[in-house]
Amino acid sequence: MRIGVDYYPEHWDRALWEQDADLMQKTGVKLVRLAEFAWCRLEPREGEFDFAWLDEAIDLFAKRDIGVVLCTPTSCPPLWLYEKYPDAVMVEKDGQPTRTGIRGHRCINHPAVIENSRRIIEAMTKRYGQCDAVKAWQIDNELEAYFCFCERCNGKFRKWLKNKHGSLEAINRAHGNVVWSNEYSSWEQIQPPYGHYADAWMNPAYMLDYSRFASDNVIEFSNWQAALIRENSPGKPVTTNVWYSGHMPDFYREFATLDFMAYDNYPVTRLPDDPEECFSHAFHLDMMRGVKRKPFWVMEQLSGGMGCWAPMSRTTSPGMVKGYALQAFAHGADTVLHFRWRTANIGAEMHWHGLIDASNVPGRRFEEFADLCRTARALEDVRGAEIRADVAILISFDSEYAFKIQPQTEGYYYFEQPQRLHRAFTALGLNVDVIGQHEDLSGYRVVCAPELYVTDPAVSERLHAFAEQGGTVILTTRSGVKDMNNNIIMDQLPTVYRDMVGAVVAEYNPIGADTVPVRFEDGAVINGRQWCDILEPEGAEVVARYDADFYRGKAAVTRNAFGKGVVWYVGTVGRQALYDKIALATVREAGLDYVPDLPPQVEVTTRVADSKTFRFVFNHADAPQRFRFEGRELTLAPFEMKVLKPTDR
Repeated sequence: MRIGVDYYPEHWDRALWEQDADLMQKTGVKLVRLAEFAWCRLEPREGEFDFAWLDEAIDLFAKRDIGVVLCTPTSCPPLWLYEKYPDAVMVEKDGQPTRTGIRGHRCINHPAVIENSRRIIEAMTKRYGQCDAVKAWQIDNELEAYFCFCERCNGKFRKWLKNKHGSLEAINRAHGNVVWSNEYSSWEQIQPPYGHYADAWMNPAYMLDYSRFASDNVIEFSNWQAALIRENSPGKPVTTNVWYSGHMPDFYREFATLDFMAYDNYPVTRLPDDPEECFSHAFHLDMMRGVKRKPFWVMEQLSGGMGCWAPMSRTTSPGMVKGYALQAFAHGADTVLHFRWRTANIGAEMHWHGLIDASNVPGRRFEEFADLCRTARALEDVRGAEIRADVAILISFDSEYAFKIQPQTEGYYYFEQPQRLHRAFTALGLNVDVIGQHEDLSGYRVVCAPELYVTDPAVSERLHAFAEQGGTVILTTRSGVKDMNNNIIMDQLPTVYRDMVGAVVAEYNPIGADTVPVRFEDGAVINGRQWCDILEPEGAEVVARYDADFYRGKAAVTRNAFGKGVVWYVGTVGRQALYDKIALATVREAGLDYVPDLPPQVEVTTRVADSKTFRFVFNHADAPQRFRFEGRELTLAPFEMKVLKPTDR
């Protein structure tokens, strides 16, 4: 397992470079990431390159056997570009240009941005493409599905719509533009969603296409960079780094043409008081692994308290720096780079803490990082080990976009039920893959398909076949609501899933912050929140009923035999105990091995390499925990990870 750091030699006096490289080597750092924001130093004036400083930095690390991840610096073009091309900045929702002085404010469709980006990437890749020290390339930084409202982006959106729909008549039908007299009679009438209005005021079919376009647009930007890098640096892996941003591209499509997944991982430094909160990044990590169903990298890992554009968070508690990195390894990472080696003393990110603070004295967090490096060396035989999962959770970016466009009810957001289902199954010690809705389902025993709000016929067909062949499917509220254009399907919910579910939604109640008790057949009562589908069985068994309001006694959770398999339907957004109860029932019914009676916040993950099984047991709590695990007593300090190798069992 490899440990690395993010380093910014251009921010520091050269006298520190060698000192830092020596300490990295001594500590066990294997990789450094360089240059993602360094364009102004690499090309201080248009067409004039200065690579001497980067040559020196790369050579410094190479002599110490520290590899380099080199980044294309296209997130932050230098100010000379904006001086020459003032309209190269993004345009905001109000139609005004973004001000320079921050990052990521370029329009990725502006010809000058594209031309100059190609030039700097070509120069870098020709210079370093065959450099042995360069182990991988990162494209840009934290690419989002940008909403740029300039006329160039608008013209590209019109072209995207024309390629998809073919004609104005087809767009008018697909978007239902007859509503509010919004039918197009010329292409120029198609405008981006300007103005101060919330997205929910806009046509939801149009807005979903706009979100898809924004995702496709940034994926295209990434793909042409990847192609150029590979042309000049054949054989070197290429990726980009992502996070859970406000406008995420479809990760499953974004990484289809890249070599590996990379994620920026910033778990919480203060554990929430509410035990219901799904705060563990285990879900995020399993989703990152699920994007390509292969080992992934963490390109930025928590090193200390966070704070820049928001007030500073608590510093990391003892054990967090090491424990959170090992949590990433447990869920499929094989390389983790910490952000950052030094805490910045200039610029907006000076309160986003790195491993060495402004005092220049390595302290508690650094010593913990050094201990992590020693542990990682001892785990080298785990690198590349598989994570084999019997349970999968499907993610639909179409549905996530559609939920943002039209909020369902107070407090209801798309990712809650996927996270609750993930927490329920991982609490039983099971590996879980979080995969795209179009992925192959063979090999899984249980597939959770929460909130398939935008209905893709191919996904429905695959889920039907999976259940018919003996699998267990878990569906939830807001399934089958919309067609692929984000328009309502005129049928009783859950529409295309009705035969699988064996029940219909007679009525629904968006209850928001209110709660309704749900009584299970065994007498357990768990509150439902936010949404209540009032179900009428059509052959399904009633597992739980509402116990209040005008629908007291009506079905809330059902289970239906379908083909050789079983389909569950969860008609409310429950407290965590509801998902725990359903997960346990499905696991027992499917005959899966699980770990009973794990303490809360203890996570177990299994990796397999060459028939050797490694068990990662993580205490994600701020208090020590003592418990029995597989016939032995385990004691874990706060945020401690124990790796039980085959010889330990």
